Amino acid sequence: MRILIVEDDRKLAEFVARGLRAERFAVDLAGTGREGESFISSYAYDLLVLDLMLPQMSGSELLRRVRQSHASLPVLVLTARDAIEDKVMHFEAGADDYLTKPFDFAELLVRIKALLRRTPVERADVLRIADLELNRLTQQVRRDGHRIDLTAKEYALFEYLLCSPGRVFSRTMILNHVWDQSFEGVTNIVDVYVRYLRRKVDEPFPVKLIHTVRGVGYCVRDAEPERHAAIE
Repeated sequence: MRILIVEDDRKLAEFVARGLRAERFAVDLAGTGREGESFISSYAYDLLVLDLMLPQMSGSELLRRVRQSHASLPVLVLTARDAIEDKVMHFEAGADDYLTKPFDFAELLVRIKALLRRTPVERADVLRIADLELNRLTQQVRRDGHRIDLTAKEYALFEYLLCSPGRVFSRTMILNHVWDQSFEGVTNIVDVYVRYLRRKVDEPFPVKLIHTVRGVGYCVRDAEPERHAAIE
């Protein structure tokens, strides 16, 4: 899952980002309201963590614009303002949750996970296909009763593919969702990680779940993909 943090306190933003990356999220950072708006228009996010006191464009204005263009995007507001009137105003403007600074990272993480569980069916705590089960609460993957140990990035990639079984994801879609904006690495990184996943998820088992749609991308399903599958 990919999260955007819009916060002008760089030290705080990087602290939160490190914690979220340790929890297997891809995280982008924006330091101004306008930069945050640019990120949101360029990438698909699962959740927005938004400070209110921002340069160039206030968090309140950015929240208003986000609700016009991305009505279902969960938004967690971070702010030093603790007046009831402020909280009511921003909930009415479209905030999904509100956390007052200073805060404990553990509470922030719990609130983020709770918001992600409130969103549509694909956010179910447990994802299943064939004899495989991925538990989002424990971040464990099991197949035919056997635990499969995945690295943080392998888990993030597999979770993304497993959210929509049968859907074909292009390499660009995967890169944009699983790796954050700061990624500067090998151009075939998606193919490399798909190979890593196959070694752990598919090779020890007779039924293969990860499939390549030539010229298009990858999908997870318990049967071979259709010959002319297309991205939805």
